[in-house]
This record gives sequence, structure tokens and C-alpha cells, in this order.
Amino acid sequence: MTFFQIVHEGSTDFDDTLARLSRRGETDLERVEGAVREVLAAVKAEGDAAVRRYVERFESRRIERLLDTDYGGHAALESLPEPVRDAMIEASRRIRRYHERQLEDLVSFEYEEDGVRLGSRVRPLARVGVYVPGGKAKYPSSVLMSAIPASVAGAANVVVATPSAGPEVRAACHLAGVHAILDAGGAQAIAALAYGTESVTRVDKIVGPGNLYVAAAKRLVFGEVDIDSIAGPSEILVVADDDADARIVAADLLSQAEHDEAAYPLLVCTSASFAEAVARELETQLSTLPRRAIAEASVRGQGTAMVVSTRDALADISNRLAVEHVALHVAEPDELADRIDRAGALFIGDATPEAAGDYLAGPSHVLPTGGAARYGAPLGVYDFVSRTSIIRYERSALAAQAEKIKAFARVEGLEAHARAVEVRNSVTERVR
Repeated sequence: MTFFQIVHEGSTDFDDTLARLSRRGETDLERVEGAVREVLAAVKAEGDAAVRRYVERFESRRIERLLDTDYGGHAALESLPEPVRDAMIEASRRIRRYHERQLEDLVSFEYEEDGVRLGSRVRPLARVGVYVPGGKAKYPSSVLMSAIPASVAGAANVVVATPSAGPEVRAACHLAGVHAILDAGGAQAIAALAYGTESVTRVDKIVGPGNLYVAAAKRLVFGEVDIDSIAGPSEILVVADDDADARIVAADLLSQAEHDEAAYPLLVCTSASFAEAVARELETQLSTLPRRAIAEASVRGQGTAMVVSTRDALADISNRLAVEHVALHVAEPDELADRIDRAGALFIGDATPEAAGDYLAGPSHVLPTGGAARYGAPLGVYDFVSRTSIIRYERSALAAQAEKIKAFARVEGLEAHARAVEVRNSVTERVR
């Protein structure tokens, strides 16, 4: 049985498939928007009581403490099996070090030119909310990958929203410097972070992926707070030539497919026989995968192999699709990597599994999905700062620029702008 849809360059199927995949970021948020608006309005009006009510309704549990600042993170870390504890400590160290390097580029600056002092001032956000899903799997890695960049940026308060945080998540919160855990998921958690309740102080920004209801809630509260993005299903594009190993390629595709039935495991390669070999490997490897049902639904539903004839086409398809994870299984992968301008993260060479980026490498694994790598970026310290422009004129500098400023103002019909310049110059003349 062939799991992949295999399409060949130059065919109608190929063009139709590429067009469909290019639109994969289109989401059906409107389908749930009415229900989400109801939750947001209730939490905004009723605070803690509404959050508790929706947690009981949607999560089938009651909350003892909505916001926990004493969540036992250190004890949770010590309770973990040693291999898990060591892995989380090492991951937190590497993630922190990577983002400390990012911080070096986030500098304020100032310069002076002809009596005008200009600059840009960078300051950390005061309060950040990190949403961590708690449904189909445990995600302590998402805590580390989202909260550590905020902590490195200098955010004064970081709150993680996640339902029923287990010891792995609480340990990750401890390692990431999280100040409190909000024991709720879904739209009710987003509402609490965005509007504030009796227990929860409203945040300045909400980051982190979630389901359709979380995505809709984030979009609707944007403006009340900032958000990172509207995250869609996870996705990987493996770029392979004829020398690639079909077993490794299939393993990389399944590493994303097992996330979610809606995930996109995609392949672009240079021969039909290789695509067919990968399809056979997928079937073999799925047979022993614990999350087979999820991964197989993903492969059957979205799995696609695109067969092209040239190395140039490998790069062109990669740039057109702008995928979250792009893995290069080709000869001279660095050369091809230089030609791929649109990707959330590049995994260069067949010794670099996407799983390393998910857990231990260092860059945040919170990446743009659904083609948003055309304009988006991985989550980083730059997401947790504000920038303020600094402008200071000497009187002589304003006098020198006055006629040009007034000309702009009057061509736009904004006379008060022009007079705001004139009144200052008249004051200067009287002083003289």
C-alpha cells in the first residue's frame, strides 16, 4: 500500500498539489469563533468564576488553585528519572546560551546629526503568558523553548498556562524561570491571560501553539495583548536527492506526523523510485510506532512526495512552500541551504534530525507554520522586548528643517502640524 501521494513535476496533479499546499495556512477559525467569543466575553466579565466554569465544562475537572506561584518545580525536577532530568537540564542550558547570543544583537543605539539626537531604546516586556498544550502529549520542551527566551530577554514575570501540569512540565517551568502556572487550557486560559482576573494579572504578550480554539482566541484578543502568531499544524519538508537514505527520510517524516493527525509530512525529491522507497519505509516504520493511529492519519491525509528533475527545483519548491522544518538530505547540503530563503528552521545534512531541534540544539522550536516562514521567524528574545524611538531636536535644528516639515504637513492638509512648528520658531525668535 502506498501511503504517500506521489506527484511528478510537469503534471496537472503536481501543479494542483503545489497550489493546495501553498494555501495550507488557511484555517477554519470562523467555525469555532462564536464559541470562543462566548468564552472570552464571559471571562472578561466574570473573571475567575468563568475560567473555573469552562475548565469544568471543557476539561472535566475542578481547579483547586487557579494560579500557582509555588508549583514545586525544584521538587518535580528532582523526582524525574535521572536520564530525563539530565536531558532537561542540558536542554535548558543550551537554549539559554543560544538566546543569550541573540540578546547581544538587541542593542539600544543613539547618534546625533546636525543638532538632532536620534536613537532606539530596547526594554523587556513586563509580563508574558506562555501557552503550553496539555492534550495529546506532555510538552515540557515547549515550556523551555518559549519561556527561556522570555526570561533571557528580561521579562519581569512569566506565566505558563497549561492544564493539570505534571512533574515534567513543572520541572521545565523551574528550569525556565517561570514565575507562576495558570491551571487552565483552551480559550479560557487565553482570556485570563489577555484580560486578567482576580487571580491573574493581564499580560503584555501571549505566545505558544494550541488547538483551533486557542488559535481563534489568540487572534481575537490581539490588540488587547500582542501575540506571536496563529500556529497551525506541525510540518516538515524533507529535501532529498538520489543518494539519500529512505529509512532516515521516513523517520524524519514520521517524527512530525506523530504530533497530530493534521500534521504535514512532505517530501521533495529527484526520483520516483526514491519516493516509492520512502513510502515503503513509512509503512514498515509505522507498524511499530506507538502513536501509529495519529501518524498514519497524518501521512494518509497530508503526506505528499513531489518528484522534480533538478536541484534548482528542490530549492524553488522549498522557498515556495516556506515550511516550518526543512531537512536537507542532499549532497553539498550547505550550498543548497544558502539558496533556501524561506524556512522556519533548516536541518542541514542527514546527521541532523529534526528531533534535535525540538529538544536539545538550542534555537526555539516555536516556528512559523502554514507558509508563514515567508515573513515570520522562530520565537526569540526579540519577541519579548519593546522598542522606543528617541528623538530630540535642538532649536537650531528645528529652525533648519521647519520649512520642509511645514510643507509636508500642508500638502497633507494638516495645518495644526505646521503651526506646531511655527509656534516653536516664533518662541525662538522672541528669545533672541
